[in-house]
Amino acid sequence: MQSSITQFFKAIPTNKNSQTSQIGAPQTCTPPSKRKKSNSSSSGSEKQKKSSQSITKNVKKPKIQKSISAAIQEKLGSSDEEELSSKHNKNLNNEVAQSGTDDEECSTKNLKKKRVILSSSEDECEINDDTNRTVHEKKDNTNKDDSPNKLANCNKKPVEDKSKPAEKNVFSLFATSSNSKDTDTSVTPYNPNKDNYHPIKHACWKYKEKVPYLALARTFEEIEKISARLKIIDILSNYFRSVMVLTPEDLLPSIYLCLNRLGPTYEGLELGIAATNLMKAIAQSTGRTLSQIKSETQTTGDLGLVAEQSRNNQRTIIKPAPLTVRGVFEKLKEIAKMSGQASQTKKVEKIQAMFIACKQAEARFLIRSLAGKLRIGLAEQSILQALALACATTPPNQEYPPKILDCSKASSFKTNYDNLALILKTSYCECPNYDLIVPVLLREGIEKLPEHCKLTPGIPLKPMLAHPTKGVQEVLSRFEGAKFTCEWKFEGAKFTCEWKYDGERAQIHINEKGEAYIYSRNQENNTSKYPDIISRLNNCKTDQVQSCILDCEAVAWDVEKKQILPFQILSTRKRKDANEAEIKVQVCVFMFDLLYLNEHEGQWRFATCFDTSTMEEVQEFLEESVKGNCEGLMVKTIDKEATYEIARRSRKWLKLKKDYLEGVGDSLDVVVIGGYLGKGKRTGTYGGFLLACYDQENEEYQSICKIGTGFTDEDLQTHSEFFKAHIIPQPKPYYRYDNSHLPDHWFDVVQVWEIKCADLSLSPAHKAALGLVDPEKGISLRFPRFIRIRDDKNVEDATSAQQVVDMYNNQDQIKNQATNSNIAEEDFY
Repeated sequence: MQSSITQFFKAIPTNKNSQTSQIGAPQTCTPPSKRKKSNSSSSGSEKQKKSSQSITKNVKKPKIQKSISAAIQEKLGSSDEEELSSKHNKNLNNEVAQSGTDDEECSTKNLKKKRVILSSSEDECEINDDTNRTVHEKKDNTNKDDSPNKLANCNKKPVEDKSKPAEKNVFSLFATSSNSKDTDTSVTPYNPNKDNYHPIKHACWKYKEKVPYLALARTFEEIEKISARLKIIDILSNYFRSVMVLTPEDLLPSIYLCLNRLGPTYEGLELGIAATNLMKAIAQSTGRTLSQIKSETQTTGDLGLVAEQSRNNQRTIIKPAPLTVRGVFEKLKEIAKMSGQASQTKKVEKIQAMFIACKQAEARFLIRSLAGKLRIGLAEQSILQALALACATTPPNQEYPPKILDCSKASSFKTNYDNLALILKTSYCECPNYDLIVPVLLREGIEKLPEHCKLTPGIPLKPMLAHPTKGVQEVLSRFEGAKFTCEWKFEGAKFTCEWKYDGERAQIHINEKGEAYIYSRNQENNTSKYPDIISRLNNCKTDQVQSCILDCEAVAWDVEKKQILPFQILSTRKRKDANEAEIKVQVCVFMFDLLYLNEHEGQWRFATCFDTSTMEEVQEFLEESVKGNCEGLMVKTIDKEATYEIARRSRKWLKLKKDYLEGVGDSLDVVVIGGYLGKGKRTGTYGGFLLACYDQENEEYQSICKIGTGFTDEDLQTHSEFFKAHIIPQPKPYYRYDNSHLPDHWFDVVQVWEIKCADLSLSPAHKAALGLVDPEKGISLRFPRFIRIRDDKNVEDATSAQQVVDMYNNQDQIKNQATNSNIAEEDFY
């Protein structure tokens, strides 16, 4: 392994006695209350003009685009609302509904008393009498792609009883309460959660029409209601099937909106919209005050729900064009790219323009997307699985109308589905860029992805991770007994041990143009964080290297003493746009794998390594690594099956840390889901926290322990201030916990902590790995203590339920529960 790297890269020596060497020297929308009357003939229909005339019979006519609340306040002052309603209804009762207008049809029978009701729906008007009701629907006179009647299936919902008295508020003349629904019973609302779903008949748009954003919002609504992973995958796959058949060009923006991203992670395109600006946009768009929005958000804990309720309470006279998936995605990208002094104002205006066009659940999920979290428990692995299921059920590369709509009844379906899912996940791990994957998938199918989406310099892949072990003997027994080494005898087993450095994973890419990039383990672009590494690259590679991908670890480095410094010092470096001349914390890069070289898959210091096959030598090397300020050892096979497995936590790599000899082998990375208010000297902060592991199979966070030790007073203050901004009113449906450990406050899942414990035990109160070891008990941690925050990990990278089971079974006191025959490679993380 080392010999292949040294052919093309050279270490920069520090001194002749050292075994290793250093890398080197250090559409603008005006608020409703301020709009002016439009003179355009297309700005309103005859119906709108007649409604306006009748409303203003006793009241001076407000400007047509002013908000309802502003018009009432301006023209009528503080008149009693009941009096207003009485006058309004009296005027309306004197009006005669007209038919045959330019943009709507109306037919009525046996009308005894005509009364116009303005509903919350922007697509129809109802005329009711004692026994009859007719529904007026607008004809299609707008843009072909975005016309309201083509989105009929999406917009309609069952009729709600109108007999209940309306709530008293300033909007009562013109808008119904937030509980009102669209009123058309003739069409079933779009619902991807149907049995025997038909991708054409059950869709709410037609062939080549843009996908309405409301269809995606309805899909999110259905997903939010449930927590079962397989059902979530099924619902999302139905939506994807319709998109692929009817409007395949909208598949890519649909995927990104499901992920709540604007592009590949490494491109770093983020919205960066502050909650205050979102509240301001909602308030200005609905005529409400900022204090009202803030108050309701604190009560509900969800700005998206507040936005939806506020928007549904609003009645606009001039109906904007419906939102589409493609349009929303492009506008979000425009917002993200805005910069400069006036950028925040421009962003608010752009958000207002979209928000005014929202219907029903669109407002909820638009605001959540802008805030950075959909909050529906939809993980990327489920999105990939749903995409594979959609392709297996309805193959994408067909002409319209497709001959094959549903393959799910075929005998070979399960095998084909599993194969497609594996190909898709593997291709994404090697080339995590949907901009490249989706066009190939639509054009040639998933089967052809490996031919086009390969390891490419400039596109970071998900790194291989190692499985934890408890001690030296376990390392050797695993290599002896696991399937891939089953023919090896202990004396003949060959493997290498490398020091495990306590730093930050650095995946370094050099393309054929000589451009260099550095990515984190989560594919974030860290190039601007490490300009000092970039400047040294040319001194480290030979002339033979044209392009390459290197897997490395960057650690803080004492240049004078030639020693590794603690991780905490490395974490003080500036995260972005660092100036090399101003850098105070120097780094050294340790390279341990060459993944790609010159179009072939396959201050520098090479990782200190030692090839061995004896337990005594491993023990000695472990002690040396600890003395060298490292975490421990990485043990890798160097003979058979010595492969680099992208995005897998593989048992072909094992990590042996210094802490492993102190009880539990590895530390755990857990997610904080709740807080307990402090008492005594901890009053005013959180005195303890509820922690959870992540169950990848069910995509839920399972409680694993309550922690209150390992914190300094400064830690508690910092954690309290941080989590106060992430309090939610109630636990998410994908939290599993016991009522005996209810926290004072629930938190959204936003941060990962590294913790240590004395051991693991079965627990009736905690839900970690529930049913995997004991059918009625989960696993909990005894005497947990806080180590540090893991900013380099996403919440879905937390220790999995299966890893918790492995750690539990590896304890000395647990006999005959974890055997080599039960060892299996884990899926992609």
